[in-house]
Amino acid sequence: MNPSQSLSQNLSQQQRLSPQLQQSLNILQAPVFELRQMIDVEMAQNPVLEAESTDVSLEQERPESELDDGFDKEFSELSQMDEEWRTYLAQSNAARGPRTAEEEERRQFLFDSLATSVTLQDHLIQQLAMVDARPEIRRLVEMLVGSLDDRGFLGAKTGDLSLEFGIPIADLEAAKAILQSFDPPGVGAEDLRESLLLQLKRDGREHSLESRIISQHLDDFAHKRYPHIARRLSVDVPDINRAASVIAQLNPRPAGSFSSSPRQFVTPDVHVEWQNGRYSVTMDEGQLPRLRISNLYKDIMSKPGERDNVRSYIRDKIRSGKFLIRSIHQRQQTIQRIAEEIVERQQDFMRLGPSALRPLNMATVADAVGVHETTVSRAIAGKYMSTPQGIREMRYFFTSGLATDDGEQRSNTSVKTALAELIRSEDGTSPLSDEDIARLLTERGVRIARRTVAKYREALGILPSHLRRTY
Repeated sequence: MNPSQSLSQNLSQQQRLSPQLQQSLNILQAPVFELRQMIDVEMAQNPVLEAESTDVSLEQERPESELDDGFDKEFSELSQMDEEWRTYLAQSNAARGPRTAEEEERRQFLFDSLATSVTLQDHLIQQLAMVDARPEIRRLVEMLVGSLDDRGFLGAKTGDLSLEFGIPIADLEAAKAILQSFDPPGVGAEDLRESLLLQLKRDGREHSLESRIISQHLDDFAHKRYPHIARRLSVDVPDINRAASVIAQLNPRPAGSFSSSPRQFVTPDVHVEWQNGRYSVTMDEGQLPRLRISNLYKDIMSKPGERDNVRSYIRDKIRSGKFLIRSIHQRQQTIQRIAEEIVERQQDFMRLGPSALRPLNMATVADAVGVHETTVSRAIAGKYMSTPQGIREMRYFFTSGLATDDGEQRSNTSVKTALAELIRSEDGTSPLSDEDIARLLTERGVRIARRTVAKYREALGILPSHLRRTY
């Protein structure tokens, strides 16, 4: 054998999740609306599943020794394939009663309130239908509408489009003028400057000081160099301040009120309320149907004369249905236990708001609940909690912290809140620098570096001090 050649064998062990386990993990991760869609698909594909008006827990179902035939043993063996799955096996024993009339009315109102979102393109094409123009110009308007970005801008000059597609410049300009006459004001511009000028023109301010500032000094205006602009335009700084107030009312993103994707609605999975001297945590059960195995198919299985292939088919569907029911029960229980632990550790937030949010990590909650840390991560993904302080994503409650002088930890969210409050109360003519903010927070007992202040300020979308100055 050539010494340069060698024979090597690589051994690897790869753990693969069964389809059932993948389904259970998807159920755990899915927000309530997605889970409802998953259940609808399963019910359409599995004839033995049915929704009931009153809940029958797994313990309340009639004996099925013949049709189970080792199902519980198979379920237990299946669960051993993934160590994490052992956290999902506890069953919820709390039976739910039927929905009250008030709950049913609230649920129906939620579905009736879902609005169909209209895209910017749809909105503009509807306006084009009312315009009297030559067919070739109408086609060019449609082309321009299709090329708009998410701000509502063309992003390309008509001269460039004319050269690229061989279209007469006069026709393109005519189509562009029609597009720019549509609602919302400022749509169809080639850049921000043109969009703002279009909006001023629509208000009859095309020859105003605001128009001169935007057309000649937009960059200086963006950096708040008001004294410089005043000198160049031979006006006083207060005049620039008044013009700035008008410009601030313009829309830099004309298409901002339109969505290119369906509107997303937040439905809390968990509700937190103050009841009987404590914070009570309840799951939102109203969005999910209560499932059980149809008695019709149980009766078919119990008939000794039924064909083997029919019994085998029904048997598989019953096992699949039971697995789905147990996975949903476990999802609800797991999320509730995690939510209860969050509420227990964030009672100051529930009472006082974001400024009282405490540092918390997923490992701490996982240890308290008795699950793996990744289970916590999956369980809170995309889930929302309705609290006395408003609806919050469950990930919101997991945050790192900064040390304080008394040896405690303060969450970075509460520090950001304090930072924003300092800036809101600052003197606009002499705004606080990042170093000033770091000093003031340190005086309040929060040890924080200037660069950390800058990072938090940028995360909050707050401009640096020289761009916050007013004149």
